[in-house]
Amino acid sequence: MTGTKFHIKVPGKLMIAGEYAVLEPDGQAIVVAVDRYIQAEIESSEQNSISLPQLGIDYVTWEPLDPYGIQLSDTSLKILFVKNAIALFNDYLHSLSIPLRPWSLKITSELNDISGKKYGLGSSAAVTVAVITSMCYFYKSSLGEISKELIYKLSAISHFKTQGNGSCADIAASTYGGWVHYASFHSSWLLKEIKIETPTPEIVNKSWPNLMIHSITPPSDLTLCVGWTNSESSTAPMISKIRELQEIKPELYKKFLSDSKNAVENLIQSFWNKSSDNAITSLTQNREALKTLSDHAETEIETEKLGLLIQIANQYGSGKTSGAGGGDCGIAFVRGDTSISELKSEWERANILPLNVSVSNDGATGVRIN
Repeated sequence: MTGTKFHIKVPGKLMIAGEYAVLEPDGQAIVVAVDRYIQAEIESSEQNSISLPQLGIDYVTWEPLDPYGIQLSDTSLKILFVKNAIALFNDYLHSLSIPLRPWSLKITSELNDISGKKYGLGSSAAVTVAVITSMCYFYKSSLGEISKELIYKLSAISHFKTQGNGSCADIAASTYGGWVHYASFHSSWLLKEIKIETPTPEIVNKSWPNLMIHSITPPSDLTLCVGWTNSESSTAPMISKIRELQEIKPELYKKFLSDSKNAVENLIQSFWNKSSDNAITSLTQNREALKTLSDHAETEIETEKLGLLIQIANQYGSGKTSGAGGGDCGIAFVRGDTSISELKSEWERANILPLNVSVSNDGATGVRIN
């Protein structure tokens, strides 16, 4: 069967500043989309099917279930985010009285190394955005114009249903692209809307409390460098440790939130003022806030390898962990081509892999290829 076919590209992300604090109602963060992509192709088919070859899933079929679920021929947890994104979108279509049409979807990823280890570029979020974007374009003739806001909100609802928590800053970066100044919606509000079974289109059309997604531009002479520590991290246990600190030593946690907010605000101001010097200083401020948090929470946000990455970066500009820490990537702000070359050489000597990534400005995109 031949028919409509679309190619979808969704960038990965890196957290720049505001980690952990962005999970709180008044927290803010800076996140950036990078040019490592989840790519997908969706096309008309006789049978609903999904292929994720890098996960060892060559062909999985699915059927819709009443009221809005789906039944997969493979129940692997590896495709839980995909399953829930499809179910959420089918629910959205049902609420709009749009009939389902069968399709096949193939998803490939550039967010891991060749052995399958994750770099920490937001793979589950980017996959969710890729599935939602694919389905948006497949049903474009019925839905009309596809907005970034629609993709973000559907992806955030799906991701939140699957994970149960999180800021969805990675969803914002993968959807909108570029450098993003972000404040999360109130998670309690979304959980309530889900619990009382507010129709998905109504949730999408509402104003989400506290949500802020603003595009920002760094100083032209500031370069973002990324190094990978060759180890993966697990976010959930670290967040649990941070939550324990919040309960046991609330004043220390409040001090962290204040310090993180100041660092993020200073970084935003440095972007507006086109001051790379102040950007470098602000990144250091956020690193210090995170390091203090880590020490008090007795969790290793900044591992020995990440500490070495930062120590080297600080010779040329400033460095810090990215995201939850505990492994994965660290970042650096530097100026000048010579500094960049020397920084990467020193990282390599320390067995830290410089990632060849740049900022991806387009976010989630779809192109009809048939």
